[in-house]
Amino acid sequence: MKNLDFVLLLDCYGNMLTERQRTLLEGYYDEDLSLAELAEPLGISRQAVHDSIRRGERQLEEYEAQMGIAERLKAARAIFEEIEALSADLPEPQRSGIAEAAGRGKALF
Repeated sequence: MKNLDFVLLLDCYGNMLTERQRTLLEGYYDEDLSLAELAEPLGISRQAVHDSIRRGERQLEEYEAQMGIAERLKAARAIFEEIEALSADLPEPQRSGIAEAAGRGKALF
């Protein structure tokens, strides 16, 4: 199975890669294409595709080490999931009031 963490890194930092690296990584991770399927239309070897993908992955990891955007997104997602789980335990009238207040952009306190 391909490393799904690179999908998030690609979403966060894909525009910072070269066009070729981004295209290959998107094909590999987003479209689940094989190395051969990526290599054929470009007229290059599977090894060249592999090398380019690995270089792109290393670059994405370097961007994440420097900026940490993906890690912050994961942390925020975990907090939102916890809030959602806790709000499921609220009685219905309170939950509706919270949703209405949130929809109007008003503070709850």
